[in-house]
Amino acid sequence: MLNPAEAEKLILENVAALQREDCPIMAACGRVLRMDLRSDRDLPPYDRVTMDGYALRTSALAAGTRSFRIEGVQAAGMRAFKLGPDPEACIEIMTGAVLPEGADCVVPYEDTRRDGTMMILTGDAAQLGPGNALHRRGSDHRAGELIVRAGTRLTGREIAVAAACGYPVLTVAQLPRIAVVATGDELVEVDVRPAAHQVRRSNDHALRAALVGAGYTNVARFHLRDVRHEIEHLLWHIIAEMDLVVIAGGISKGKFDYLPAELDRQGVRRIFQGVAQRPGKPLWFGVSARNTPVFALPGNPVSAYTCLHRYVLPALAHMSGEVRRPPRTVALARKLSLKSSLTYFPPVRLSNGPRAEWLASTDETNTSGDFSGLVGTDGFVELTAASGHFPAGTPVPFWSWV
Repeated sequence: MLNPAEAEKLILENVAALQREDCPIMAACGRVLRMDLRSDRDLPPYDRVTMDGYALRTSALAAGTRSFRIEGVQAAGMRAFKLGPDPEACIEIMTGAVLPEGADCVVPYEDTRRDGTMMILTGDAAQLGPGNALHRRGSDHRAGELIVRAGTRLTGREIAVAAACGYPVLTVAQLPRIAVVATGDELVEVDVRPAAHQVRRSNDHALRAALVGAGYTNVARFHLRDVRHEIEHLLWHIIAEMDLVVIAGGISKGKFDYLPAELDRQGVRRIFQGVAQRPGKPLWFGVSARNTPVFALPGNPVSAYTCLHRYVLPALAHMSGEVRRPPRTVALARKLSLKSSLTYFPPVRLSNGPRAEWLASTDETNTSGDFSGLVGTDGFVELTAASGHFPAGTPVPFWSWV
């Protein structure tokens, strides 16, 4: 049976890249960038004043001048003034303004006092050298420099760069159309009072919410009853119309688990079934004739939620062209021992250790059907069965719920 790393490798090898599309900058946050962002001019584009005060020549300070005549006031957004030839000349200036021509230093208000049209230096002149309170032109980036690489998931930081560099439209990965399919006769909708033998649908709601939270907002929910002809009809439409399919339940070896045979009949090529892990051992993955990835997750809620984060979200990131990042490493807060040969994914709560390191405390759920047991946890760690024993402080991979 495959281990988790082998299963992930097979998944990433068998999913195709999503198409690109142009997206207005106002709608691009959370999308995966599929172009490089370069500066269209020097950043900052001029010598930018960083404190309110007075612009002057440091040569005048070096000559012993301590009183300066104020020639004008320059605000941000105004064309640059030119400092007069008098060594005692200065210009009152605001944060964000262009440094006046001839000046090379800004003295902040706090180091001065004003007497009519004169500014008197009250601070230590020895602390004021060329470039004081200035953000020099091109000191962040020169024109044409690469700032944000393709494969970055866009946040407010990258959006700020795009706006500053004049990108009203960005090339990003298309948002995939995702189907989340709940299976089982025992399921009813949230607003229905269930009979004694029924339960409300929670898996598809949870999986959809996790996908949307990860930036994949085009998600539709479906329900398949354990009726062969209904499964045949609806599954055909789902696979034909969607870019990725996530099925929860119906994939094991029960008498009414029709999905494996029906997926095979509809031309979905099985890549693997079963991973040496808990929860989530029955995980199934295949690809349709039109290259639609199909994930069939175990029906138990904790298993489905864990497998979504361990396998489905990394697959979507790969399809979107997102630069791959390894999971964060955390340290176990206490020793653990595995009694099984399966890789274990226990949910954990994170806290800070005495050296500000992240410590993971396992927070066992009652069973793999205990969704409420995940409330308050931050994610799960991956404990490889080959290790067996894990002393406190052991570094382990951590997978976040968010």
